[in-house]
Amino acid sequence: MKYDVIIVGGGSAGCALAARLAENPTKSVLLLEAGPDYPDFEHLPDAIKNGWDNSTSKVDSPFNWSYQGFGSARRTQPMEIARGKLIGGSGSVNGQVFLRGLPEDYDGWAAQSNDEWSFLNVLPFFRKLETDLDIRDDFHGTDGPIPVRRVARDEWLPINEAFYKSVLATGFPLDPDMNRPDGTGIGPFPMNNPNNVRTSAALAYLNPNRHRLNLTVKANVLAHRVVFDGKRAGGVEVESGGETFTVEAEEVVLCAGGIASPQLLMLSGIGPADRLRDLGIPVVKDLPGVGQNLRDHPLITLDLVPKEGVVLAGRIPQTPSGLRYTAEGSATRNDMLVFLGSMAQEGEGDPVRGSSVYGSTGMYIHILLNAAKSAGELNLTSADPAARPRLDFRYLEDEWDVQRLREAIRMSVKLLEHEAFGPLIKELVAPSQDVIESDEALSDWIHQNIATAFHSCGTCKMGPESDLMAVVDQYCRVRGIENLRVVDLSVAPDVVRANTNATAIMIAERAAGWIG
Repeated sequence: MKYDVIIVGGGSAGCALAARLAENPTKSVLLLEAGPDYPDFEHLPDAIKNGWDNSTSKVDSPFNWSYQGFGSARRTQPMEIARGKLIGGSGSVNGQVFLRGLPEDYDGWAAQSNDEWSFLNVLPFFRKLETDLDIRDDFHGTDGPIPVRRVARDEWLPINEAFYKSVLATGFPLDPDMNRPDGTGIGPFPMNNPNNVRTSAALAYLNPNRHRLNLTVKANVLAHRVVFDGKRAGGVEVESGGETFTVEAEEVVLCAGGIASPQLLMLSGIGPADRLRDLGIPVVKDLPGVGQNLRDHPLITLDLVPKEGVVLAGRIPQTPSGLRYTAEGSATRNDMLVFLGSMAQEGEGDPVRGSSVYGSTGMYIHILLNAAKSAGELNLTSADPAARPRLDFRYLEDEWDVQRLREAIRMSVKLLEHEAFGPLIKELVAPSQDVIESDEALSDWIHQNIATAFHSCGTCKMGPESDLMAVVDQYCRVRGIENLRVVDLSVAPDVVRANTNATAIMIAERAAGWIG
């Protein structure tokens, strides 16, 4: 059978796109995913279903691609990069913060000759994709597939309440709606987990449309490469059940994410020509930008020891609120994000009361650099589709990034001096006080401990023909190739100042009209 559209990758963008395209009964859609599928909610593993379970993102999890990446030239150990390997993708294993980027993020995309992606043009699609359970106004959706809620303050743990009070006492404003265009300060995170159920695009988009006769979902299928007739995409070579074969289509859409989409393009002969030839891959189209412009949110963590008897969150760290602010001297609004969380080993009934930061019990402060200057790259290591690509994030190559993180660490430490933390925190164990007091020592500590927030994007960025590093045009069409698109976070010219899941789904909603 020849399909109208083959979608490669059943993550947030892929599930949303497949569902929208299938609404047209005349269009046949095939969705391919390398991981497993759970079409019935009742059969969904508890670890996927439960919004406060992070076991699915561990290195040994069957639901994790378990990539590795290199963060800083001075970091001695590679970083573990969790990406979802199942229908629902990373949206089925993530922390469910459903935060949009700022208007300036999308207007920044538009300023690079991608006018279809201005904030005013994408806002209707953010509204279309959500049902906000708390707020009803012109900025929020009321009948979309994804439910969005905020954890009520009376449900917060004492440590989260202390963080909230400390931030307000420092002079930061209250931000009751972090998805408003002008939001800044301390506020509750919008989250897509009503009743603590991780509501992925698989649950919200795909499952309600599985009955459609024109929609086919195939799991446990590894895509090897896109196949071409000249410069025209005609299908996908895949592996399933130990067999390799080709599935034909009128159009192929890659929705495999910021890592796997550029990898698949290069395996298919689209990318930097010299590197492809070195690996013995026949060149279909020389596009030097494929795999370049690897963007992410660098993350640093302060480790805290709670006092005996302090109640910590069960399963995954519960982080009901966060602080967005603009670093001193920065012209980029809300370029910093700080939040406090905790983790307790799962007990019988109530969360374990923890007293140690080590192992799976403790407290921490996460600091994200929302607008890093530095960018990295992704490269193939082999022509073997099963081989993991090399990920060089190149964090902290710009000194401005290091400076902002130093200041954020010191500001966070001052927050801990508030009286509300007195009965809760025993000590800050990392970084030590002597490290904090020295610019040189603190910078080195940041380099050694920098990590990823798992928000990789930008590796197939959109842009005009004049931009030699652009991989797709603003309609997500791969340059110089017919009937091939990329529709996921890899097309973003830069990472948004927010968690990325909402933006991934918005990209699919925006592109669906151009395809269907």
